[in-house]
Formats: sequence, C-alpha cells, structure tokens
Amino acid sequence: MKSRKLGAAAAVLWLGALTCAFAEEGAAKVAIVTWRGCEEACQGFQDYLNESGHQIEFTILDAAQDKAKVPGILDAARAAGSDLILTWGTTVSIGIGGTLEDQGTAGLNVDIPQVFTIVADPVGSGIVRSLEQTGRPNITGTYNRMPETVTLQTMRSFLPSVRHLGLLFNTDEQNSVIKRDEVATLAMAQGLEFTALEIALDEDGKPSPADIRPKMAALKDAGVEFVYVGSSSFLQANAVALGEAAVAEALPVLSPYEDMVRDGAALISVAARYYDVGRLAGEQAAKILFDHASPGELPVLRMTDFAVTINMSVAGSIGIYPPMGLLQIAEIVE
Repeated sequence: MKSRKLGAAAAVLWLGALTCAFAEEGAAKVAIVTWRGCEEACQGFQDYLNESGHQIEFTILDAAQDKAKVPGILDAARAAGSDLILTWGTTVSIGIGGTLEDQGTAGLNVDIPQVFTIVADPVGSGIVRSLEQTGRPNITGTYNRMPETVTLQTMRSFLPSVRHLGLLFNTDEQNSVIKRDEVATLAMAQGLEFTALEIALDEDGKPSPADIRPKMAALKDAGVEFVYVGSSSFLQANAVALGEAAVAEALPVLSPYEDMVRDGAALISVAARYYDVGRLAGEQAAKILFDHASPGELPVLRMTDFAVTINMSVAGSIGIYPPMGLLQIAEIVE
C-alpha cells in the first residue's frame, strides 16, 4: 500500500483522538469513528487486523454522543490520509457516509472505503439498498442483530403468558425510531398489545435520563408485562437508571445488549457478542485493504452466532424466574 506521511495532527488532537499502534512507515491507515468510545467491537476490529500480519496505524475518533462533532471527524480522517474508515453505530455511519438518498450531498464520504458496524437496521435506515448489494460503491459493513421474530419468541419462552409488550425510545437516534416501528408492526402481526413511549428531550435537545423512571412507571400503568430495549445507545449508556426503574416496577427487560444483563440493568439478552462483531468488521476491512476488494461489491456480512444471557439476581429482584428449558441454553450471570 502506498506510504503516506502522518499529517493533520492538530485536527486530530482537537477532536480528542487517541492514536494507537502502529506508526511504522508503510502502515495501512485506518480511522475508527465511534459514538461512545472504543468498546468491545472496536477492540475486536483492531485485534483482527493486527493478527493479519500487516502493519496498521489506527486512529480512534470519538463523537462522544454528539452529532455536531461528526463532520469535523470526517475532515480529520481525510486529513490523516485514512485508507479506510470504520463507523460504529447508525448515527455515526449516516453522519460520515449519509444514506442512499443523500448521495450528491456535499460533506459526506463518497470516496474513502467505509465499513459500518453495530448498525441496527442498515437497510431500514437507508444506509444500504440490501444486505446482498449495498448500492454504495465505497461502503459495506456488518449486520449483528437477531431477527426480531426470534426476540419475541425468546420473550414468550421466558414468560409464556405475556400479552403486552412495552418499549422506550429516543428520537435523537434514527435507529431507535426505526426499531420502534419494526417492533410495533411485528407485535401487531403476532397479536401482542404494544406500547412505546418516547423519552423526553432536555433543553439541549437530548433525551433526559431523568425521564426514564417516570416512563417505566407509565409502561407499568399501561399494563405492559415485558419491556424491550430496542435499539438505543442512550438507554445502553444509561443502563443503571433503566435497571433501577425496571426493578422498581417489577418489570422484566429484554435487551439486545449483553452488557446490560451482565451489569444488572436487564433480565435477559439475545445478542451477538460485540467483540465478535468487531472481528467480522475486521474481516471486511482486510478484504478491502489487503485483497483490494471493492467495498460496493462486498455483501454486508451477517453474524450467525447469538447468545442468550440471563441475570438471576434481577430475576430474584422482580420475582420472575426463567423456565428450565431456557436455563438449559442460556448463560447465567448473577
């Protein structure tokens, strides 16, 4: 790969970027754009590429859950001579590369190879045309979500009597709204009553953590029997508040984020492990960087391994315990 000199250090520093191995001459330059810091998927991505035997220089650029920072991050990635950009999450992926409808809009990435990961619905959000053909010459990615039909089946396996599903969502994340609509349609098709409540925005236009508790109580008052997290980085970041609110209302919570179960915020998760999702994104990146594959010709890679995790301490706190059949296939944490 053609060597480039390291540049635009000031642009990277003002974004609070963290530059890590490797800085050798001739290394492939990869920008990792995150929404809430470098977590398991980010680490899995780096590990996969580091194990490839090629020299890699990673630059991590974190939006810190602030959409306003994303355009400047793209500028920094360009200035650093990035050979590839990894984007984490729906908001960041759209902020960097836009949607299919945004093509031709100035200020978006239309030339640097881009791999997205941890995107709840890349087709529904308009990032790609389909998982088989992205319709984006410079963009491909990974898909890590379990089909929501399986999510509802798991919920019913845990609580066969469930008839009313609840969900909290936040409008500042497109993926959260898309998931609300998807689950609403599926719940109706399966004869489930569905109540979705929006987290109120604060004076800065961001969802308010203080509104989680009253909205959870409102779900309980509406007759909700099981709560689904859906897709929300906000709720994941405010897992403690969510967990406390759910326990206070004795409501079981199913999350697509395994860490929420391990941390005691949710009762059960059905999820791909983020570290493995990151490695899958690394596989896509390696094809582009080292096999010279065209991103637009690569289908979105799908996770095929999912794990059920149950927190028995949460089960005890709310007085709802899993059936033996589910215990036999789940990983149990306390």
